[in-house]
Amino acid sequence: MPKISIRQTVLNRRRSLTAEICLADSLQVQARLLGLPEFAVAACLALYSPIANEVFTEAVFDAARQLGKRIAYPRVAGAELEFFAVEDRRELGPGTFGVLEPKGGRQVPLAAIDLVVIPGVAFDLHGHRLGYGKGFYDRTFGAESDKPLLAGFAFELQVMERLPKERHDVRLDLLITEERVVDFRR
Repeated sequence: MPKISIRQTVLNRRRSLTAEICLADSLQVQARLLGLPEFAVAACLALYSPIANEVFTEAVFDAARQLGKRIAYPRVAGAELEFFAVEDRRELGPGTFGVLEPKGGRQVPLAAIDLVVIPGVAFDLHGHRLGYGKGFYDRTFGAESDKPLLAGFAFELQVMERLPKERHDVRLDLLITEERVVDFRR
């Protein structure tokens, strides 16, 4: 199935989620991450601002703040993402494509980030993800030889057996859904 068809099919599935199910399942996904040793040892993590029924990240933000972890959010900078420290979600404002981004703040070098939580449209059981087609995460982390741990957040309805992949696609280390954690490092 071509990428454009997969995107449309999975986005339609995700749009069909009720607000209650989206919230309940998002809380389960976040709880799974919060229970992982990878979260416990991460001094600095990067989150995303959810759009269009993506898995929420607020519980992770709140837990990380309480634990004194450094939190960064991405901001589009040309063809890549730059990450900026955020201490309060009110520091986020509408940015590129209407996604909430840091309005200011101190830039966090990629080398300082231990864990990046990544959204997507579809994910497969081999560590690949399909985003919205702009390639920001792939360009940002594709050239990094010492990249942080990349964890995809998804609902089970976004998971497929295999997605079409391209040479430049960056592979995830973990996939976290409301039902499971899949570790691709093994």
